[in-house]
Amino acid sequence: MGPNENPTNPAEKQGVSRRRRPVRRPRMRRCLLKGCEQRFHPRQAHQRYCSERCRQAARKWSRWKAQQQYRATAAGKQKRNGQSLRYREQVRSRKPPAAEAVSEPPRVITQNFFRGMLRPARLLRDIRAPAAKSLATLLFAHVSACTGTRRGARAALETGADLIRRY
Repeated sequence: MGPNENPTNPAEKQGVSRRRRPVRRPRMRRCLLKGCEQRFHPRQAHQRYCSERCRQAARKWSRWKAQQQYRATAAGKQKRNGQSLRYREQVRSRKPPAAEAVSEPPRVITQNFFRGMLRPARLLRDIRAPAAKSLATLLFAHVSACTGTRRGARAALETGADLIRRY
């Protein structure tokens, strides 16, 4: 089959150009998710939410609402009571049995267990016991006696004993 003898298509006619109309886009809408309500340009005619995150949140809320409505019915209440009953039975059966006699003897740490970790006596001779210091000496070591006085002028506290423990 060859071409038509009388072409009526405008594209086939000489000198006739076809103008394209601009694509019509829907006007701006508000996101229907409660709390978002942001204005957006929909990409599809029936788009209700501004983003994928809002769409997922709306779906989650829709499932929650449907569950609430179902649980308000008699069948929903009966099913929920059955679930609660089964759960309580599981908890009762999960309770640990009464304390039984232990079959194996308790582990005992012998006196010689820590002997290998102790220092020899010759090393302990070099360590001096620090002098006993009062709590006030430790707390007020770098504090002046009162406001306006120099650091050297202080109340009578322990002196002479080192505040830093040295080994």
